[in-house]
Amino acid sequence: MSTRSATAVSPGAETSTDVESAFARWLTPLVTPDGTDGRADGSVSLRRFGYVRMLTCAAGPLRLVRGPRPAAPGTAEAVALLVPREGTVRLVQDGRDVSVVPGESALIDLRRAFTVEHEGTARTLFLRLPLHALHVPSVALQSLTARALLPPAGSAAVLPALLRHLESSAARVSAPLGERLGGLVTDLVAGFVEDLAEYTEGPPEDDRHPLVVTIRRYIDRHLGDPDLSAELIAAAHLISVRYLHRLFEAEGVTVGRLIQRQRVERCAGELARRGRSSPSIAVVAARWGFSSPAHFSRAFKSVYGHPPQQWRRMAMSGTADAPGARV
Repeated sequence: MSTRSATAVSPGAETSTDVESAFARWLTPLVTPDGTDGRADGSVSLRRFGYVRMLTCAAGPLRLVRGPRPAAPGTAEAVALLVPREGTVRLVQDGRDVSVVPGESALIDLRRAFTVEHEGTARTLFLRLPLHALHVPSVALQSLTARALLPPAGSAAVLPALLRHLESSAARVSAPLGERLGGLVTDLVAGFVEDLAEYTEGPPEDDRHPLVVTIRRYIDRHLGDPDLSAELIAAAHLISVRYLHRLFEAEGVTVGRLIQRQRVERCAGELARRGRSSPSIAVVAARWGFSSPAHFSRAFKSVYGHPPQQWRRMAMSGTADAPGARV
């Protein structure tokens, strides 16, 4: 495979007509095809939004293959959200083979073998997100790869509209705003994955690793600490953050999302109280570790489907769902 230098279009943007080489550099290392025939005819453009990369590929027949060999040391672990814009895209991974059409999307774990094909002329968006920022357990991610996913509901429903806005206005987005938008996209994709993944309630306590039981109790006791984090929990239990996340893979939820959901549930319980003595929303949020009202509102809506003010009114009238979201 030959490598051509990408042509700079504008600050933060690149484009290349060597499609396979561009994907190998910007998305993930690929298997080098034998010979030189069958090279894709088209182009790939790259836009960066902080740590999020947005690749748009317009190409005729195309075949991208990620082999089963482990990535080279130092290669960032990442996933990609594949979003067809025109034409049909075929994706093979984890024993599944699916055709994805406009209006749907699909997830690719870039750490493992996969195949992506344009069977004809197509235009496809690839959104590359670092795995560490997504905070999605491997068991949840593997349940969703190579499946045709419909547009999300709830708070993540704004994701398709946001992606279209980024495609059309990326050239006018400043670097600082791009970083913020990248973080927002990551949060929405994480919520999308969490809503769709085949989560379980986690194993019974008797079947859990003893340290997981201890850590869950520690989290319960420290929910009101705004500094509670994976790093703080790992240090308190004399383990690495990496090992902490590995322990919780079998739980079907990341440590960060477990903390957030439990905080939201505690807040919901207080907000459902009737009478003049009911505390204000700001007081409740601060009591359970939320330092930002905006963050609390987004977190609450992601669990209960309504902002806290509206949910509280519904709770008072008896029309809201009972507190106790699934973890």
